[in-house]
Amino acid sequence: MVVLHYTGMATGVEALDRLRDPQAKVSSHYLVEEDGRVFRLVPEERRAWHAGLSFWKGETDINGRSIGIEIVNPGHEFGYRPFPDAQIAAVIELLGEIRGRWDIEDGRIVGHSDVAPARKDDPGELFPWKRLAQAGHGLWVEPDAAPGAPLAEGEEGAGVFAFQAGLTRLGYDCAPSGKYDAHTATIVRAFQRHWRPEKVDGIADGMTRARLIALLRAAV
Repeated sequence: MVVLHYTGMATGVEALDRLRDPQAKVSSHYLVEEDGRVFRLVPEERRAWHAGLSFWKGETDINGRSIGIEIVNPGHEFGYRPFPDAQIAAVIELLGEIRGRWDIEDGRIVGHSDVAPARKDDPGELFPWKRLAQAGHGLWVEPDAAPGAPLAEGEEGAGVFAFQAGLTRLGYDCAPSGKYDAHTATIVRAFQRHWRPEKVDGIADGMTRARLIALLRAAV
């Protein structure tokens, strides 16, 4: 699988220095600068320490089964901003090269916040996942508007159970309980950052649920 990150540091130079520092104990296979330059840091067949404690589709050793791409951006802490066109074009080209060497399904191209929603927000709601999907990398759907009362923290019932089951089927660590607890809300925010970036509030409105259903159909 491929896990996309933002660097979350003030500059790309600082991020590159940290990824090259053995004492930092973090690494990634690639770093993509804002001007489109690509730095190859770890061979793809080797483990890089980029995902941390994480989960996707029942797997927990994400570092051992993924290629990590750090994308230079200050992140939410240092002045989060849109990703430049040249940078995204470089990411798209890099993904094409990687997938030419490895068998990676669209549903296994995810963000750090997807695999570690309680810890991470990157690459965040400004990352153009739709543009990547239009270029052939990753999942994106545009379902029709879906009416219905939203599901929110504190609610219980069959609707919550089914929604949690769908999130789990897509890949998230959201074992169905029928109770919309804080953990579920955290995962919904991660889902929204990726697939409903205009509304990141942890509340499963009709469109959030419709996009989940459409994604599950697209992932088959």
